[in-house]
Amino acid sequence: MDRVWGIPGRPVQERVATLLTEMTLAEKLAQLVGVWVGVSEVAAEVAPAQHEFAESLPPWDELTKSGLGQLTRVFGTAPVDPAHAARALAQTQRRLVENTRLGIPAMAHEECLSGFTAWRATVFPAPLAWAAAFDPGTVRWMAEAVGRSLAEVGVHQGLAPVLDVLRDPRWGRSEETLGEDPYLVGVLGAAYTGGLESAGIVATLKHFAGYSASRAGRNHAPVGMGPREFADVVLPPFELALREGGARSVMHSYAEVDGVPPAADPALLTGLLRETWGFQGVVVADYFGVSFLETAHGVAGSPGEAAALALAAGVDVELPSVRCYGEPLAELVRAGVVPEELVDRAVTRVLRQKCELGLLDEDWDPEPPALRQDRPVDLDPPELRTLARTLAERSIVLLANDSGLLPLREPGHLAVVGPCAEEVLSLLGCYSFPSHVGTQHPEVPLGIEAPTLLDALRAEFPDTEIRCAPGCAVTGEDRSGIPAAAALADAAEVCVLALGDRSGLFGRGTSGEGCDAADLALPGVQAELLAAVLDTGTPVVLVLLAGRPYALGGDAERAAAVVQAFFPGQEGAGAVAGVLSGRVNPSGKLPAQVPHGPGGQPATYLHPPLGGPGSVSSVDPAPRFPFGHGLSYTSFEYLDGHAQPELPSDGEIEVSCLVRNTGDRPGAEVVQLYLHDPVASVTRPVRQLAGFARVHLDPGESVRVRFRLHADRTSFTGRDGRRVVEPGELRLLLGSSSTDIRWQATVEVTGAARHPGPDRVLMTPVVLDPAEAAG
Repeated sequence: MDRVWGIPGRPVQERVATLLTEMTLAEKLAQLVGVWVGVSEVAAEVAPAQHEFAESLPPWDELTKSGLGQLTRVFGTAPVDPAHAARALAQTQRRLVENTRLGIPAMAHEECLSGFTAWRATVFPAPLAWAAAFDPGTVRWMAEAVGRSLAEVGVHQGLAPVLDVLRDPRWGRSEETLGEDPYLVGVLGAAYTGGLESAGIVATLKHFAGYSASRAGRNHAPVGMGPREFADVVLPPFELALREGGARSVMHSYAEVDGVPPAADPALLTGLLRETWGFQGVVVADYFGVSFLETAHGVAGSPGEAAALALAAGVDVELPSVRCYGEPLAELVRAGVVPEELVDRAVTRVLRQKCELGLLDEDWDPEPPALRQDRPVDLDPPELRTLARTLAERSIVLLANDSGLLPLREPGHLAVVGPCAEEVLSLLGCYSFPSHVGTQHPEVPLGIEAPTLLDALRAEFPDTEIRCAPGCAVTGEDRSGIPAAAALADAAEVCVLALGDRSGLFGRGTSGEGCDAADLALPGVQAELLAAVLDTGTPVVLVLLAGRPYALGGDAERAAAVVQAFFPGQEGAGAVAGVLSGRVNPSGKLPAQVPHGPGGQPATYLHPPLGGPGSVSSVDPAPRFPFGHGLSYTSFEYLDGHAQPELPSDGEIEVSCLVRNTGDRPGAEVVQLYLHDPVASVTRPVRQLAGFARVHLDPGESVRVRFRLHADRTSFTGRDGRRVVEPGELRLLLGSSSTDIRWQATVEVTGAARHPGPDRVLMTPVVLDPAEAAG
């Protein structure tokens, strides 16, 4: 065989076209499927319906005789030493190359939502914590570091980031989101995407689209959403991450939107994604998502019909293992029911990506860099832990400190109470390896150093007598420990009360995939423990280690201080302890509002006027703590706000203000720019984030924050379904949260109404004036 397609110097298009002409139908279809080796048929599920679709695999050489598109989670399926897994992956690739006619390696993919989901890998904060940091720079650095770890051991593709905009915090996967604002989600998602891609890893945007908007916050529940909300809230983060982050893969959603599953929606996966947005990469199925067209959605009557629908819609690769895109699809192609041109379309995309990754090169080496250079495989090196610590510290949100108790002077006697005080897993998100897989292997060590909050407080306050009692479990009805915990608090000078979640999968946790909540009350009897400890009269610092915002009712006012940490990762306990001592000045801001009561509202700050408080309803939906809220141990003054009075409908203006640290310690402020459109052709949010800047200032230091606001950033989907920039009055607001507004102005959008296209401006650039930022 003349393997001209293996010559690196030839054009990619020519190489792929030449290879395609040499492939049989079986070899083509083999490139469109993955294989999940080592997944257990009896262990607890780590993917939905895993047991339903788990089947014994034929011998490897038979299974892969025509080749293979993807290898699923070689590192992330069981606790495997990273060096051993790297050698196993290299050997598997070598067998694929040597024992198949065409000798095409597979792409290896792994989860990487809280770092590399592998045993002994650094566990970073969960995405909701990234969002609380409002820090795209650090998010990108984290992604670059994670990407380098993946590439070092032979992985090609990372299944992250999640770009689902949080719509109902009862949804168990709230912890995986980047908050409830589409611009915040998009900017941070693009940063993470760009970081992975810069390390040579194919970033996979998920879940496209609508997944997080399920009714009642139930996983996989139908999405009842109109096209305008879908276009203005759900889609922008994907568009931004594709254009600004350069993602080369997209994963379809499990959802059904107005009765149509995205996996079977050509208007979404081909019309919008490819024809309008110009996406050239590969669309992969969420695990078993093609099969779900038959078994869950009922829009296909067989695996072959499901394959036909998904392939026509634009799903290129079936993951995690072959069920529909194998022989069932082959039969339909041979019968002429499915055009082979659709197979060729998907195979071309897959081969083009493999070619760009060097997998088709005739001199491709299956040994990854870590093995070629004969050095230890360390997935938890000091530099990654430093990044994890930095991001954790910047993500901690000080919700309340009215008493001024924080930062704590070293108390003589400190009580540490609550079910999360001595539980490492209360720091780790669902897609961390210890929570995702490790809990199924209790005989295996955690694999990383991760102090508990109690450990961290003892290290932070070495001269303090610290006593601890859990009081209750995270879940369950056992109240027997509450009296002892309350007595411990009563005898102390200060009590740190650690409440919240334990993340898990499919009901094995209180947060995480398939761990949805009926309401936003604290799980189990934790609210009773909270009330009992507050009743002692001892000053209480309430620390929430959770995957979603929880309602605290009037107890939030009774606590001396409230600190929120959204699964801050393996370095998270030290970050929280640092905030309590004052070693770390808190700077996190809420990426999702905290409700007053457990009944909700299950909505977000992006509500139109009728979604807010009013006399027409007896229910007040105002939050206890609003979007963007977060306190500091210093203070910031906003001065000299300025914006041009007119914004041309095709132009831009500068919006700026001076921010000064008026306190006595260094700190970081997140300056937030909001828009309000008082009169529009459709109802608009009362307030919507249009830009933000994280600014670190020493005491007395000032900086001018300059936003470049383009008129495209004011656009929305009009009555006719087209995006429009409408002329008229527009209000600009700068502040420290969505309700703490320090400066506002009215500008006039001038000129004719305009319909920006897919090349519209998606970002609001921000510059910190160096003349005023010195110091």
